[in-house]
Amino acid sequence: MAAPLSDGERRKQISVRGIAGLGDVAEVRKSFNRHLHFTLVKDRNVATPRDYFFALAHTVRDHLVGRWIRTQQHYYERDPKRIYYLSLEFYMGRTLQNTMVNLGLQNACDEAIYQLGLDLEELEEIEEDAGLGNGGLGRLAACFLDSMATLGLAAYGYGIRYEFGIFNQKIVDGWQVEEADDWLRYGNPWEKARPEYMLPVHFYGRVDHTPEGVKWVDTQVVLAMPYDTPVPGYKNNTVNTMRLWSAKAPNDFNLQEFNVGDYIEAVLDRNLAENISRVLYPNDNFFEGKELRLKQEYFVVAATLQDIIRRFKSSKFGCRDPVRTCFETFPDKVAIQLNDTHPALSIPELMRILVDVEKVEWDKAWEITKRTCAYTNHTVLPEALERWPVSMFEKLLPRHLEIIYALNQMHLDRVAALYPGDIDRLRRMSVIEEGDCKRINMAHLCVIGSHAVNGVARIHSDIVKNSVFKDFYELEPEKFQNKTNGITPRRWLLLCNPGLADVIAEKIGEGFITDLSQLKKLLDFINNEPFIRDVAKVKQENKLKFAAYLEEKYKVKINPSSMFDVQVKRIHEYKRQLLNCLHAITLYNRIRSNPSKSFVPRTIMIGGKAAPGYHMAKMIIKLITSIGEVINNDPYVGDKLKVIFLENYRVSLAEKVIPAADLSQQISTAGTEASGTGNMKFMVNGALTIGTMDGANVEMAEEAGEENLFIFGMRVEDVEALDRQGYNAREYYERLPELRQAIDQISSGFFSPRDPGCFRDVVNMLMYHDRFKVFADYEAYIKCQGQVDQLFMDPREWTKKVIRNIACSGKFSSDRTIMEYAREIWGVEPSATKIPPPNLPRD
Repeated sequence: MAAPLSDGERRKQISVRGIAGLGDVAEVRKSFNRHLHFTLVKDRNVATPRDYFFALAHTVRDHLVGRWIRTQQHYYERDPKRIYYLSLEFYMGRTLQNTMVNLGLQNACDEAIYQLGLDLEELEEIEEDAGLGNGGLGRLAACFLDSMATLGLAAYGYGIRYEFGIFNQKIVDGWQVEEADDWLRYGNPWEKARPEYMLPVHFYGRVDHTPEGVKWVDTQVVLAMPYDTPVPGYKNNTVNTMRLWSAKAPNDFNLQEFNVGDYIEAVLDRNLAENISRVLYPNDNFFEGKELRLKQEYFVVAATLQDIIRRFKSSKFGCRDPVRTCFETFPDKVAIQLNDTHPALSIPELMRILVDVEKVEWDKAWEITKRTCAYTNHTVLPEALERWPVSMFEKLLPRHLEIIYALNQMHLDRVAALYPGDIDRLRRMSVIEEGDCKRINMAHLCVIGSHAVNGVARIHSDIVKNSVFKDFYELEPEKFQNKTNGITPRRWLLLCNPGLADVIAEKIGEGFITDLSQLKKLLDFINNEPFIRDVAKVKQENKLKFAAYLEEKYKVKINPSSMFDVQVKRIHEYKRQLLNCLHAITLYNRIRSNPSKSFVPRTIMIGGKAAPGYHMAKMIIKLITSIGEVINNDPYVGDKLKVIFLENYRVSLAEKVIPAADLSQQISTAGTEASGTGNMKFMVNGALTIGTMDGANVEMAEEAGEENLFIFGMRVEDVEALDRQGYNAREYYERLPELRQAIDQISSGFFSPRDPGCFRDVVNMLMYHDRFKVFADYEAYIKCQGQVDQLFMDPREWTKKVIRNIACSGKFSSDRTIMEYAREIWGVEPSATKIPPPNLPRD
């Protein structure tokens, strides 16, 4: 079989569409050489690949800067309502290729770099991922920034510039080992430090109630230094800003110690302040109540709100002096979206500023706060909900604790008036949870302090209304909304799968890039033989390319005509990687017991990181690698079955594996995955989904027709019924011989001969404490996987289903999601106006 074309080669032979003008190529070349010249210091005349990468990044950045300045001028002059997206995570991945795509520079850069004798793909591989997120929530924030810029919204992303992002995962002897992600080691060409906007953030201290008002005094100050990253929209010359805060100690920090002579110690103590932005907490869907984490949450909120208010007061371009002093119009000019409860402190902090600093009357301030803030809920798992000890607040944020108590009292008075005598309801709805350790329920704070509360897929939003916040929904049903998540088609189709994007564009034009619903036009081509062939050919090329990558990385020979069966996401019991493991073992046992029978060859790939403190997730990784060890080295199996653990799964690896996948595994227990966005990426890239009716899978099945996905297993109501009658894993173990065999093998040390008791905890959990009911769905899952095999043996029918899935994936664009947020929560209208490019005069 011929070697696959590289993306670079494919771009060179792409139809005349989008070929760069020669002028662009010459300009890029000239700019590249100039940057390279200034990168090389006089005593070093040999350029390294990293020098070439930085020269190219700076060349591309030059094209951004003029548009960036012009966009900000445009906002200042028009003074639109501004959207502030607050998130503790922004999982951006790499920036170079995304920027070239959005500015329409990719072909010019490709050609220029080629003429200089370099390889664009090799340079792109040098860039570090900006891994400032754990998984879905942080990557969603990144997709949203892209869509907000593409839709011309005056939007800002605000977060923390972690010095160390999500850890790098190494697999050593089958176990996960974490390494620090020093992503800033070589510098970051995309950020611009803005020391002139540095702001103080206060911690600790005490509260004085004086005749002039409330004062928070004797605080410890940490400075927040902003770093701005440009966020370009797709070919519309809009460049928005993501502003990330870095913690700096003030120069007099702890230097009181100097007076007692310990100057060195005092200077070293600066680290205490600067630790705030040192490292991203690596937990996904799990709350860890550490003081440093609470400091991070307040740090981003306090710095951001000062920035928001400064911008609100001086809304005219170039004007640093306050021009607005009345806050009546604040909610008409400012929308704050809280990405989960992590930035929940925005609510008491805005109240503190309005009441204590700006002297707005309490009820008025509360009105303004509620109209400004909106809250997105991302999970229903109880262990993920943030519940901070009151004692921690008392010490760290004493004024905020007072404000929260006052807000809660107001809220409970209202509930008591509406439901007299219902003490239990008051207890359920309180922001303060009584008990051995008094806690603040941050989700309740978000609900009472926001004018809109949304879930992230229809089924999830229903669960939010009917169980998680049932009492609150009964009180204010008009607050609750659904906003089904989406992904940006620029990164997740155009950038990562240019072959497929090209085949689609040849058939229906390029409009789908900014209006993904246009993919519906592909329904006309489901039976078109040349189109079926083209789509299948692109998938095969992607598989060849990824197989070559795996071979180089893992020294495993991959059968590129096998089914690429992929499950990539954080490792968590609720995502049920264990169900996937049981299927792999079942297939292995079937092959072993009947080696001469013909089997559909499969390469099962599982990837994802386990939180460092999550014992069971780490055991699951060890189990996957151990199963792979046995299966991949069994001569009876040959290339019928391979199990590969994809090490260090991250955005840049997702961009490689998703376009190559045939089957996408989305198999969480119904009612546990809020939405999922990986499921959408696979769908638009032509993989078929095997999944439960959970999260956005429900809407994917609705869009494409349930018969065009492989849906199996319990629905939410079945899970609830099973909970009521009591889930007994042993029942399934006794009844299903293949399940029993698999569990006995894991338990007896068949997959861990050197340590037979290795997986005792896993088996014990599955048999006696499995909250996510793996065995209850096993039989249906194995049967459904049989249907997958059947269809895969008929490539033409398989590809027709693939085309239907792609054609029906238009709903899952983050452009659609953001349009709904804009109109239904933020009260702004997306703008199709193109800002004139920097080389043309402004209107």
